[in-house]
Amino acid sequence: MKVIEIRQELKAALSPLEAVVLDVLVRGNGMRTKEAHKLVKRKRKVALTSVAVILDRLYSKGLVERKVESCRGGYRYIYFASGSPSKFKEHMLESAVNKLIQRFGSTATTYFNERFGRHA
Repeated sequence: MKVIEIRQELKAALSPLEAVVLDVLVRGNGMRTKEAHKLVKRKRKVALTSVAVILDRLYSKGLVERKVESCRGGYRYIYFASGSPSKFKEHMLESAVNKLIQRFGSTATTYFNERFGRHA
C-alpha cells in the first residue's frame, strides 16, 4: 500500500482526524484502539474515545478491517488498514455519487446517464 498516494487523497475525502487515524493504521501491522490512540496522540491532542469512534466509523466506511480478540474481561478489536489504494478510491467515488443522487435525485441520474453513457 502506497502511503503517499493515500495521504493526498485522505485530505480531500476524510475529516482531519480520520486521515490521521487511517495514516497510523497504514503504517502499523494491526493495532488495538489504545495503541492507535498512543500514536495519534503524538500528532494531536485527542481522547481515547474519539479514536475509538473514528476507528468504528472507518470500519463502517469499509476503509479498515477488524478482528475480534478475546481478552481478560471480554473482547477487543484489532484494526488493520483495508488494503489497496484502488479500493479506497472506489469507496470515495461511490460515496460522492450516492450523495449527489440523494441531493439532486433524478436530475443527477439523468446527468450521469447523458454524460457517461457516451463513454460506455
